[in-house]
Amino acid sequence: MPLITQLVNKTGELIHRAVPQQWRWFGRSVSLIDGTSLTMADTKSSQIAFPQQGAQKAGLGFPICRLLAVSCLHTGVILNAAVGPFKGKGSDEQSLLRQVLDTFQTGSIVVGDAFFGTYFLLVEMIKRGVDVLFEQHGSRKRITDFGKGIALGKKDHLIDIPKSKIKPDWMTQKAYKNAPDNITIRELKVGQKTIITTMLSATDYPKKALAALYQKSWHVEVNFRNIKTTLGMNILSCKTPEMCRKEIWTYFLANNLIRLLMSQAACNYGLLPRQLSFKHAVQVWNTYALLDKVIDEEMLALLASRQVGNRAGRIEPRAVKRRPKAYPLLMIPRAEARQTVMNNGHPKKMK
Repeated sequence: MPLITQLVNKTGELIHRAVPQQWRWFGRSVSLIDGTSLTMADTKSSQIAFPQQGAQKAGLGFPICRLLAVSCLHTGVILNAAVGPFKGKGSDEQSLLRQVLDTFQTGSIVVGDAFFGTYFLLVEMIKRGVDVLFEQHGSRKRITDFGKGIALGKKDHLIDIPKSKIKPDWMTQKAYKNAPDNITIRELKVGQKTIITTMLSATDYPKKALAALYQKSWHVEVNFRNIKTTLGMNILSCKTPEMCRKEIWTYFLANNLIRLLMSQAACNYGLLPRQLSFKHAVQVWNTYALLDKVIDEEMLALLASRQVGNRAGRIEPRAVKRRPKAYPLLMIPRAEARQTVMNNGHPKKMK
């Protein structure tokens, strides 16, 4: 394992384990899982390792990778991640998640979206003593019936899920045979969503508290935005797959170091790390680096001075207001486009 990866894992684990009791849910640490994609420079080696999308013509697209990250709900540090191609066998988020299952500690809680609520992942998490809170997988949405099973409350019940009769391609025959024939999970309706969990006790884990915890899952999107937009990881600049992987982990390390400072500032001033502005923390960090100043109490006070609002339940359109420049799309390889300009000159500007 590369040193940079070890540093990210170690810093993430230390910060995650040191989370104060008052920040935890049900007295337990919570991890968020989700995937995203990144593009990189259009080089031959990167195209082989991370092929562009099939709908794009050769020479017009960019290599693209899929990234699955495990982050800490309480602090925002990256605990682990897996990187793979955007398309092809083993490129889905479930496959990437199986590479980092050892990240989860017994007794912890994992929160994710509907991609992860599959039978065999639930079996694996139960085996490891890890509780999950996922949105209901699409394959079960059509057959969910709260009139069956053991009722725990309104649209809240325990239900037995049978093992699939079809063995997944990635699974060995022995592992499939040893998997239990059925498992018991809890299904509950929260607003317009049905969520599932292995936290079965309605007394220890009230429906309202589980709904509030699931709403916090949107923080994973904020984590990705901070790393991809604020730190600049959205488009990788390295030219080879190996260096692109190192670049990703370098961004993760920077994120963890900034989150460490934010967590310390939050502890010192009686706040939650999520109440502090990540972008403000980056600006303070850069200013101190330019002035060649060491981290001190004044810096922590500055970090705690800028707080963000409570944005629970926030809904925003997936659209941009600012219009892009009116350049046409590049529809032929750049080398051909250059030659066309050399032969014929630039086309007349649009009026």
